[in-house]
Amino acid sequence: MLTNKKVTDKFLFLYLPLTFMLSFTIFPIYWTINTALKSEGDIMKRPLEYVPLAPTLDNFVTAWSSVGFATYFKNSLIVGISTVIIVIVLSTLSGYALSRYQFKGKKGFLLMLLCTQFIPRAMMIIPLFIIFKNLGLISNPLSLILTYTAVEIPFTTILMTGFISNVPKELEEAAQIDGCSKLQAIRYVVLPLLIPGIVATAVFTFIYTWNEFLIALMLTNQQSMFTLPVGLSSMMGEFNVNYGALAAGSVIALIPAVLLFAYAQKHLVNGMGGAVKG
Repeated sequence: MLTNKKVTDKFLFLYLPLTFMLSFTIFPIYWTINTALKSEGDIMKRPLEYVPLAPTLDNFVTAWSSVGFATYFKNSLIVGISTVIIVIVLSTLSGYALSRYQFKGKKGFLLMLLCTQFIPRAMMIIPLFIIFKNLGLISNPLSLILTYTAVEIPFTTILMTGFISNVPKELEEAAQIDGCSKLQAIRYVVLPLLIPGIVATAVFTFIYTWNEFLIALMLTNQQSMFTLPVGLSSMMGEFNVNYGALAAGSVIALIPAVLLFAYAQKHLVNGMGGAVKG
């Protein structure tokens, strides 16, 4: 049986900090949903309503059909999925090379990949803008896909190197002894074991592209090409803000990320565990 001191310690050092952290994290999300479900009059009413007494979905309809969220959502989806596919293919190939082969300069190459993560994104904005302007790719999804791929490749390559190193090389060799070619051994032995790692890498890449704002703001100047974060910022005018539609748009933008994490959480835990061990 736990003594009173142990119960007190557990409350003070476990439940209390976790409750505080959870409240601090959840409250902004709760308030956004609360605002999205209120009419404009109820949002401005004082005293504040902590639960919408007359919930409405009008703000979601306004955000989706009138403000242009359907277009922003489609643009973010195109950029996110395209980037994930390219990043997964390239980082898996690079990770396999770094995991399975020894070559001169390998440690230096890995260090260089790691160092790229310390470069502030803001430093790249002006050179990227000039390059894509000269190529005629401003307000083109290709400029965002190429930029996000270049930004994500170093980190995902390091991740995939860890995942692949965790797959015993002897399994591939055994498959080759049984008659498989090198590619068949990778296809039928390595890739199935890499699924948690691939899912984890895909989720991290998609969430980055889904939430990224600064680069998307600089490389898109047409409203029809805005992604969700840029579309959200465009809803805040100088003299007027539609708080209900803005909150509804934020909730819409939040849904894919939540569903993705809910679906992939098991793979994320297994995948990150494999990366650490690798």
